[in-house]
Amino acid sequence: MPIAIHRILTSRWFNFLARTVLTFVFWSAGLAGIFDFSGKVIEMEMVGLEPAALFALAVTIVQIGGSTLIIIDRFAWLGAGALGVFLALTIPIAHPFWQMSEPNRTFEFYVVLEHISLIGGLMIAAALSGRKTIS
Repeated sequence: MPIAIHRILTSRWFNFLARTVLTFVFWSAGLAGIFDFSGKVIEMEMVGLEPAALFALAVTIVQIGGSTLIIIDRFAWLGAGALGVFLALTIPIAHPFWQMSEPNRTFEFYVVLEHISLIGGLMIAAALSGRKTIS
């Protein structure tokens, strides 16, 4: 690997940016839940989670809390684990493609594949958490 690429990949700014981008889908959804809590409650109701307000609060806390732990690289393994479990649970609850007919079946199947890939990224974040970087 060229030294310039190595310096970028091991720099603090790049690692911070990577953690922020990896968690964007979570912290942006968490912020949306804060600014539109009633919308988040409706999402929970749509997938049959009751009491919807309690689930909306819990999801928002996991999304923002897990993202924060990863972004600041403190207990990132815990944040990544919480977000990974959250994503895994959304598959049977919100994306049961195997119970759907087309065209929703294929769309939801691809959403599930994206979730699985993101879980892999979170696993890498957990594995790399706390490592020293070059400034």
